[in-house]
Amino acid sequence: MNIQPADTVPSTDIFSSGFLLGNVGAPFVIGLAVGYFAKKMLRMALFLGGGLIVMLFVAESYDVIDITDEKLQYAASAATDVAKKSSGFLVDRLTRITSQGASGVGGFFCGFKMG
Repeated sequence: MNIQPADTVPSTDIFSSGFLLGNVGAPFVIGLAVGYFAKKMLRMALFLGGGLIVMLFVAESYDVIDITDEKLQYAASAATDVAKKSSGFLVDRLTRITSQGASGVGGFFCGFKMG
């Protein structure tokens, strides 16, 4: 029977600060930053999009252009689809940071909620 001394046996302490920081802490902070940024960019895009729509309505009231409700709804649905795809891409990318991906995605949703 071959018994190794305690100092040569490889151990994985899941509660050590090095393991937690590398596998839970850093991906969470990365996800937090990405989620916060995504929320701020979404707000800015909605602000600019709303301003553009108001300008289109004003131009329509002065008979400069003609906007139908169908065209406006189509443009809004296209913008919504783009937003869904980009958020799906970000969440998918954050899941690949760690083996489980839970801390990065959890950080993303916390940052999105804070933003």
